[in-house]
Amino acid sequence: MALPLLTVTQVAPYQGGPAGVHGVLGQAATAMAELGAMAGLEPRAVRDVGGLDPGVLAAGGVLALFTIGETPWSPAQRAAIVEAVDDGRLGVLGIHSATDACRDWEAYGSLLGARFDGHPWTQDFTVEVLEKNHPATGHWGACFDWRDEVYLFSRLRSDASVLLQVAEDQLDMTVPGARRPSHGFPLCWCHRRGRGRVFYTALGHFPAAWETPDYLAHLAGGLRWLLEDG
Repeated sequence: MALPLLTVTQVAPYQGGPAGVHGVLGQAATAMAELGAMAGLEPRAVRDVGGLDPGVLAAGGVLALFTIGETPWSPAQRAAIVEAVDDGRLGVLGIHSATDACRDWEAYGSLLGARFDGHPWTQDFTVEVLEKNHPATGHWGACFDWRDEVYLFSRLRSDASVLLQVAEDQLDMTVPGARRPSHGFPLCWCHRRGRGRVFYTALGHFPAAWETPDYLAHLAGGLRWLLEDG
C-alpha cells in the first residue's frame, strides 16, 4: 500500500486576528496531488486538520504544508508529527506561508527550519542557485528570474542547507520593514531532523508559479529528496 501525501491547505486565524487567504490553494492542492501520485504516494487533500487521525500522521509518508495562521493541530497530532519525523517515517514539505503558521507551537519553527518574519518586498528578482546537485534545484542553472513575495526569516536553523537565495543587490533596503538578517535572504532550504527530512520553499505565492514547469519540477525534486533513504 502506498504511503500518503497529506497536503494541508488550511487557513486559520492568527492569535490577533484573521489570516490572509492565498488564492492559489486550490491550484496547489491539485498540483501536489499530481506530483504525489507521480512519486508513488497516495495523495490526500486536508482542508481541516481537525479530522486528521494522529495515527495517520504517525504511520508516515509526507506531510505537505501550505498553511497560514494558527493551524489547530491537537496535542496528539503535534506529538505524532514530531515523533514520526524524528523516527524517519514522515517527511515534511513546507510551501510558502507554512513558516507563518503555528506561533502557538514552539517546536514548529525548528521543525520547518525558520519562522516567517515579514515580507517587505513583492517584486521581480534574480534567484541564485546555491546547490546545483540537489533534486529540487538541479534543473536550474546558476540563477533564474522570478516574481514573488520575498520573505524575511528569523531563527534559521544553523544546520539548514540553503538551496536558493535572493541574489545580491536585488532588494530596495529603503522600503518600510526592510532589513538584512545575518543569514541573508534564503528562499529554499532543507535539513535533517533525527532520522527524518524537512524541505521548505518560500516560492509559490502567485498562480503563475503553479503553471510553471520549473516550479513544479522544484517541488517534485523536494519530494524525491524527502523520500530518499539515508
